[in-house]
Amino acid sequence: MTTESARLIYVYDPMCSWCWGYKPTWLALQQQLNEQIPSLKIDYRLGGLAPDSDVAMPQDMQQFLSQTWHKISAQLGTEFNHAFWQECQPRRSTYPACRACLIAREFGLEQAMILAIQQAYYLQAKNPSDIDTLIDAAVNIGIDEQAFKARLLSTELNQKFITELHAVHQLPIRGFPSLVLEVNGQAVGVPLDYTNPQTSFDAIVKAIG
Repeated sequence: MTTESARLIYVYDPMCSWCWGYKPTWLALQQQLNEQIPSLKIDYRLGGLAPDSDVAMPQDMQQFLSQTWHKISAQLGTEFNHAFWQECQPRRSTYPACRACLIAREFGLEQAMILAIQQAYYLQAKNPSDIDTLIDAAVNIGIDEQAFKARLLSTELNQKFITELHAVHQLPIRGFPSLVLEVNGQAVGVPLDYTNPQTSFDAIVKAIG
């Protein structure tokens, strides 16, 4: 099996509830890949669910997302703090959290930032659409507060994020999370099972040949 020209891309949004639900299976898949195909490169890429907005989330959208949390919890056993919908003023805006993950990637802390944002959002009923929540997450994983805040609001970072979004939208994805395998310059979608990492693993092995 040769993997020199192959890489697996995990496309996510830090405020995607299905990404939170998929987390245990994704960690298991990564461990299996690291043990059995250690030369396969794994990259994280941001999908960007919802653009910047200061507008309060419409009530019907809040109801839909709240029901989605209950659905994921019922199907996968994922923990959610449903008090978020009473304690926070939700906005349909995930781009700030995405940019925060992009900064963390520069420090080699992307996965730590994803977890910090997810825990704040889903367990602590904090709103990652708010800059203060993202600053707290950055500080908690060891990034300097002032440096993070300046970078988060920079035009350069936003352009880097938009460039990544454009590249991701060229990939064969169907929402988030998605897995894409690039082999010899060709990108192929990898089937994703929320409860069984073996499904994706077998598909990756077959595609690599």
